[in-house]
Amino acid sequence: MKKVSLLIIFFLLSCGNITKQKPNILFIMSDDHTSQSWGIYGGILQDYVKNDGIKRLEKSGVVLENLFCTNSICVPSRASILTGQYSHKNGVYNLPDALHPDSLNVAKILKINGYQTSIIGKWHLKKEPSGFDYYKVLPGQGLYNNPFFKTKNNWEDGYRGGKQENGFSADIIGNSSIEWLKKIDNDKPFFLMTHFKATHEPFDYPERNKNLNKGVFFPEPSSLYEFDPEESGRKHIGQVVENLTDRWVSATINNTARYPGMPFSVDNLDRKETRSKTYQKFIGDFLKSGAAIDDNIVKILDYLESSGLIDNTVIIYTSDQGYFLGEHGYMDKRWFYEESARMPFVISYPKELPKGKRIDDLLLNIDIPSLFLDFADIEQPKSFQGFSFKENLISNELKSRKYIYYRYWQHDIKRPAHLGIRSKNYKLIYNYGDGLGKSGTNKIKTEPNWEFYDLINDPSENFNSIDNPDYKKIIDELHKQLIIEKNKTEDLELEIPQIS
Repeated sequence: MKKVSLLIIFFLLSCGNITKQKPNILFIMSDDHTSQSWGIYGGILQDYVKNDGIKRLEKSGVVLENLFCTNSICVPSRASILTGQYSHKNGVYNLPDALHPDSLNVAKILKINGYQTSIIGKWHLKKEPSGFDYYKVLPGQGLYNNPFFKTKNNWEDGYRGGKQENGFSADIIGNSSIEWLKKIDNDKPFFLMTHFKATHEPFDYPERNKNLNKGVFFPEPSSLYEFDPEESGRKHIGQVVENLTDRWVSATINNTARYPGMPFSVDNLDRKETRSKTYQKFIGDFLKSGAAIDDNIVKILDYLESSGLIDNTVIIYTSDQGYFLGEHGYMDKRWFYEESARMPFVISYPKELPKGKRIDDLLLNIDIPSLFLDFADIEQPKSFQGFSFKENLISNELKSRKYIYYRYWQHDIKRPAHLGIRSKNYKLIYNYGDGLGKSGTNKIKTEPNWEFYDLINDPSENFNSIDNPDYKKIIDELHKQLIIEKNKTEDLELEIPQIS
C-alpha cells in the first residue's frame, strides 16, 4: 500500500514537471527588416550585413523561405499575428485602425493557460494591449533616440503619452526585455514579444554603427533604374526611391533632425545619378539600423544562455513584412511583390527542431499564433484562420498550402488597393484601385488592371505577363482559384471580374 501511495505521489509530481516543461516562447520582431538585408537569404547585400545573432539562430534552427504576410503594412500585419485572422476578420485593415482590447488574441490564450506574458517595444495598435501581464510599448511608431514608452501606469490611447528614456530605442527594448526576464517566475513558462522599431524609416542607428560599411559602394539591384513602369507592364507608379531624395533634401534645407547623415544634396546630378546616390545612402542607413537589432539579438541570446533559459525556449526572429531596397526603383512595402510581402523568419528550439534546415512551404503570418499554441500544447480557437506549421519544421510529411491569398486595402493613387493569389510558381494580382470607404484611403479611384508573374522564369517579377497568350491557361486557372481562396477566407467584399 505504501509503495502504491509513493507511485501516485511520483506520478503527480511528474505531471507537475511536465506542466513546467512547457516551452518558453520568445518572439522577436522588427519593423520592415526585409530578407534582402538579413544576409542568410543570399542576395547582393549579403556580404555587408552585420548578422551575428541572426546567424546563431540560423545555425541552431530552421529558416522559412516562403512565409508571407496577408497585408503588407505594419498595423494590419501585427494584428494578424496576434489574432490569427485576415484584416477583413479582425477589422484592422489600414494604418489608422486599432485592435480593440476585447479582441481574442494569442497572448490572452497563453496567459489563461499559465504563461507569463509580456510585450516590449513597438505596439502600433492604438488601444491598450490586452492579454499581457506586462507591457512597455512605444506610442505609435515611436522615436529612435530618447523614446517614450507607455506602461499600465501611464497609458493613453493613440499616439500620445508615455515616459521618456535616454538611449537608442533598440538598446532600450533589448535591455528592457532582459530586465523582465530577470523577474519572471521560473516555475512558469513565459511568452515574450520583443518588438524593435528598427528598421522603419528614417532608418536611424546608434553612434557605434555610424562607420559600418564606410566607403563601400553597394551593389545595385538589376531593376533599380526602372524609371517607367510601363516598360515592365505595370500600370502604377509605386513609391519610388526619389521619395527619399525629396525628404532628405527638404530636411537639409529646413535643418530638421529627423534623418541621420544629413546634409544631403543632389545638385547637378542627372536622373540616374540622383537615384544611385539616394540608393547608396538608403542602403547604408538601413544596414546600420539593422545592425542595432542584431546587436540586441546577441545580447538577449547571451542572457538566455547564461541564465539557463535557452534550453527550453522557442526563439523566433522575424519582421512584420518585407521592404523594397531599390528593386523596381521602389522603397517602402505594401505590394504583393516578393520583396514586400515575404517575411523573413528563423526559429530555434534544438530540443525539438532540426538545426540548419530550410523549408519553402507556402505559409502565412496568420499561422504564427497557431504555431505558438501548438508548442504550448493548446488547441487553437475556431476564430483562428491559420494552421500550425510545427510538423513542417520537424519532418518531411508536410501540411502546406497550394495557394496563398493576399489583400492590401489602403488605397492610394500611386499604390492602388489590390488583392492576389500566389502558388509555388505563379502569381496573379488584381489592382482594383478603390478605397471602398475604409479608413486612411484615397477617395479617387484608379483604373483596375491585372498582373501576372511567372516566378520560375521571372523570379524578380520584372515583367507583367498578363497579356502573354502562352500563359492563358495558367492565368485562367489562377483566376478561378483566386475566387475560391477569397471566399474560403470569408472575404466577401468586392466581386472579382473576368480578365479582359
